[in-house]
Amino acid sequence: MEYKDLIDKSVKVLNGGGVILYPTDTIWGLGCDGSNDEAIIKLNSIKKRTQSKHYIILVDSENKIERYIREVPDIAWDLIDCAIKPTTLVLDNAFNVSKQLLGSDGSLGIRVCKTDFCQQLIRKFNKPLVSTSANITGGPPAINYSGVSSSIKNQVDLIVDIPDLYESTAKESSIIKLCGDNNVKIIRQ
Repeated sequence: MEYKDLIDKSVKVLNGGGVILYPTDTIWGLGCDGSNDEAIIKLNSIKKRTQSKHYIILVDSENKIERYIREVPDIAWDLIDCAIKPTTLVLDNAFNVSKQLLGSDGSLGIRVCKTDFCQQLIRKFNKPLVSTSANITGGPPAINYSGVSSSIKNQVDLIVDIPDLYESTAKESSIIKLCGDNNVKIIRQ
């Protein structure tokens, strides 16, 4: 499917500090520029989320992880290679992103997104793309477009209108935290 116009519109909104509603490789998400503090504040407002909670970013390929993580542990590459479902890795020593995205330990959640639309969007945007569930904090995640509340739809700057992807029923990603000493902690299966 040709996504050029939607990607161009999305990139324009993201570059302007806006928030988009878009289908990810897992559930419907809200996204913004992960290097723009004001965009993250706007996202927090839409989600009614405190700044103490953190977001993840999406990348379009494994080699882009090193744009945002100083030292990627070898086990991270192994986990990416053998993952059978979308997997978010929480890695130490993040950089090139807003400090608002980082955990108190300087870690960052990052996932390689393998859907065609997201890969094209991330490549064209060429900055860290925040991904968070399209819901009010504490509410159920939107597994499809119809699950996104009108409150969310009315506050975003752009809805990525791809009817073929409206009924996606993917689940949330697995989340695995890798600590500096090669310890692996499963946060969500």
